[in-house]
Amino acid sequence: MPRPTVDPPAPEASVPRVFRLGVIPGATPGKWVQAWRERMPAVAVELVPLEVRDQRTALLSGELDAALVRLPLEDDGLHVIRLYDEVPVVVVSAESALTVAEQLGADDLVGEVLVVPRDDVFGAEVLSAAIPGAASPRFDPPADTGDAIATVAAGVGIVVVPMSLARLHHRKDAEHRPLRGGPTSTVALAWPAERTTPDVEAFVGIVRGRTAHSSR
Repeated sequence: MPRPTVDPPAPEASVPRVFRLGVIPGATPGKWVQAWRERMPAVAVELVPLEVRDQRTALLSGELDAALVRLPLEDDGLHVIRLYDEVPVVVVSAESALTVAEQLGADDLVGEVLVVPRDDVFGAEVLSAAIPGAASPRFDPPADTGDAIATVAAGVGIVVVPMSLARLHHRKDAEHRPLRGGPTSTVALAWPAERTTPDVEAFVGIVRGRTAHSSR
């Protein structure tokens, strides 16, 4: 009697590696992601939207391999590399008289209502110090920067944000101007110190401008 044939076990499918990169609003990782895809085609990169208030928790929870964050950030347990500083801008209604200036200073904003959203990245105290003559609104802070800019576009007050957030929330009925002497917002790359994996090292190399043949 012929022996029954037994099919060999199917090989286990390999699980593709994924590099999870957190990205705070306004950050633009496009050139680094493109370099990653060219240099690391076997490792997919997943961009994970990240709110500034959650950035440290998300990094330490293990949800992310690394993240583009905004400073200040408590760096206990994290490695942090400063990347660039963003210019602060004043967002005003498109019909505001402030739009006649190419840039604005604190003296130009005396008496203006300074709207500070709940997700503000500078801090109310920092903004009050930068624009000491501004007035406080008589309404609750908007929930987020988008709502704050919508409020300003309707003709109520001003908002101070990093340039990238003004562009992110661009509206036809609002304009922005650089704020002389205003606070800057620093974007950085951060990752858990105890999880400095080869993939993280590869991304750090890309961010620092190393080529595929550069030595560390």
